[in-house]
Amino acid sequence: MGILIIEDDKNIANLIKRRLEAEHYKVAVEYDGEKGFKKALNKSISLIILDVMIPKKDGLSVIRDLRRENISTPVLILSAKNSVEDIVAGLDAGADCYLNKPFDCAELLARIRALLRRPKQSRGAVIKFAELLLDPIARKAWCKDEEIHLTLKEYTLLEFFVRNSNQVLSRSAIVENVWPNMESVKFTNIVSVYASFLRKKIDKVTGRNLIHTVPRTGYIMKET
Repeated sequence: MGILIIEDDKNIANLIKRRLEAEHYKVAVEYDGEKGFKKALNKSISLIILDVMIPKKDGLSVIRDLRRENISTPVLILSAKNSVEDIVAGLDAGADCYLNKPFDCAELLARIRALLRRPKQSRGAVIKFAELLLDPIARKAWCKDEEIHLTLKEYTLLEFFVRNSNQVLSRSAIVENVWPNMESVKFTNIVSVYASFLRKKIDKVTGRNLIHTVPRTGYIMKET
């Protein structure tokens, strides 16, 4: 099972490489974004560990370009940029997990195992709720034949809301399902950020409020 590390700090890259090889993973390392992107196109790569601030092609551009190429390989961002805005930007670009530097190797290994265990998401037929129509395969949503332009994580959150409509969803439950490799307590504020973005877009196209805040708990999607 091949793991690609794209990290310009050779000390960090080599440390991770040694730890992964000790766990019997096959590991490749690239020190800049351009070479890393080319290597990541290889179908033998099962997981990518990626720094954001790397030369020649930054990490977010690497992820976006991979997703444009329909490369769905899981990406774990490893970065010293740890603000909520940075985390949101990374996840919006298409990353599956975000781990801050400095990091604990045991936690890194646990997150890697979790990402590699995750099966490719099975996606069914088109989903309908109120005026909304969702295509889980294309990861697109429409309202009254008009496409709603959503980021990948906004779509994932919307699909989770729709699949669990008329149920109160706690912030921790949302994190566990939409961001399964994040720490629930630490990242519940991300739910508020994304729910706000999503609600504005849905309210605009439907002309009504479908996503409701449940004080001190979370959210519920329902028709009023």
